Amino acid sequence: MAQRVAIVTGAAGGLGQAMVQRLTADGLRVVEADLRDGEPVDVADPGSVQALADRVLGRHGRIDVLVNNAGIAGPTADVVDLAPEDFARVIDVNLRGVFHMTRACLPAMIAAGWGRIVNIASIAGKDGNPSMSAYSASKAGVIGFTKSVAKETAQTGVLVNCLVPGVIDAGLTTHTATAQERELFRSRVPMGRMGRPEELAELASWLCSERCSFSTGATYDLSGGRAVY
Repeated sequence: MAQRVAIVTGAAGGLGQAMVQRLTADGLRVVEADLRDGEPVDVADPGSVQALADRVLGRHGRIDVLVNNAGIAGPTADVVDLAPEDFARVIDVNLRGVFHMTRACLPAMIAAGWGRIVNIASIAGKDGNPSMSAYSASKAGVIGFTKSVAKETAQTGVLVNCLVPGVIDAGLTTHTATAQERELFRSRVPMGRMGRPEELAELASWLCSERCSFSTGATYDLSGGRAVY
């Protein structure tokens, strides 16, 4: 079998790098897509996204796996104080970005009769975080989008699933939260600790593989027990 090709967006961050490393260890050729490093792409720009998909197909002839990981937190503010342009920017990256990437990569998967798409949402998309209405709405949208596309592609060989992490000690939690906020996050987890990036990557690895064969449209919580409340 020819080596499968995966695209991971938001690949420069802690969660992205963990998934890149895990998929590489699984034997996939991983294209690291990010604004900062690797293959430059702005997921909020459909032209940039299509150009990326065209480059990958031109270079490798296939796209087998897509991990939609790119995301931003946006400002922390009550909704009455949130600027419309700030709300729109979070939706553009976190939700429309998933749409743009999926739309650009899905045709190659359907044509091949096999593919895996893993979308990274958040527990905020289920619970709703106060003063993070844009982020919470965007991640709720990712969950709904996942379920819709999964039903569209259920008989094509392409499986579409969603990871719903709680507090992971990487990415936005590391770069935007204060020490006090991090402690608050940790205190909400019944297991008493944050998740580790490699724990998220392990589940992503399964969802991106042939080992996952009868699961599509599903949301997989990694919350240390928070999701059971």
